[in-house]
Amino acid sequence: MQNNDKNKKSVRLNILKDRIFFITIIGLSLITVVPLILILFYITKNGILFVSLDLFTKLPKATGELGGGIFNAIVGSLIIVSISAVIAIPVGILSGIYLSENQESRLGQFARVAVDVLQGVPSIILGIIAYVWIVLPSGGFSAISGSVALAMMMLPLIIKNTEETLKLIPYSVKEAAYSLGVPYYKVVLRVVLPAGLSGILTGVLVGIARIMGETAPLLFTSFGNPYTELNPFKPMETIPHIIFTYATSPYTDWQNIAWGASFILVAFVLFLNLIAKVVASKWKVKF
Repeated sequence: MQNNDKNKKSVRLNILKDRIFFITIIGLSLITVVPLILILFYITKNGILFVSLDLFTKLPKATGELGGGIFNAIVGSLIIVSISAVIAIPVGILSGIYLSENQESRLGQFARVAVDVLQGVPSIILGIIAYVWIVLPSGGFSAISGSVALAMMMLPLIIKNTEETLKLIPYSVKEAAYSLGVPYYKVVLRVVLPAGLSGILTGVLVGIARIMGETAPLLFTSFGNPYTELNPFKPMETIPHIIFTYATSPYTDWQNIAWGASFILVAFVLFLNLIAKVVASKWKVKF
């Protein structure tokens, strides 16, 4: 009888612990999700009212004039992010491949520490670095300098996702290719990379979403431009920079445009994250 009572008490205690743990997890999840929902609701409520065709197709008006749009900022953001992706994606994927294939090497361990440090560096510091490396020697602001700063922000995400994804591929898959006499570089390019494509693409998309809303590095690099500039060696406007400029201005019309631009930027970032989730779930390779 005593053993039965002890067992019943133990079962009740375990059930109580499970419930407390479950309630704690739910509470912490709400603490995380509720602020995000409130932020999205507030931006949508204030920004969707000012989204119009003019916002996408017109240039900013001169100070004091009503109307205008952010066409130059949209073009500038696409150019700068594209250049950043061209710089960061090949370097990030190749670095991730090296780290996954050389897990015990000293260079690999040092590279992992460097990636972790780079991931923790504030974005404004990366902007200052790009300013010292490119803006000062070239004698002027440019989209290229902004792209370099954003590329440095993308690198850790791509490297980490590539490395962790490729680590999950069983060694037996590579052994099967080696047994057929396939050279090492072909094994990596035709076996390893296709098997880890979902994780690599997810890292790329998350990296792009990460840099789309960055403002601090661009204050020191691309600087901004009231006109549509296609030359990457000239100052160029971006959506985050124009939001910063217009939101801090004393003009109500500019503040309204900033709200509309904020809604567009948030919607695009959410869209990229959604695509990343779909890619990760649909293209996941099972071994």
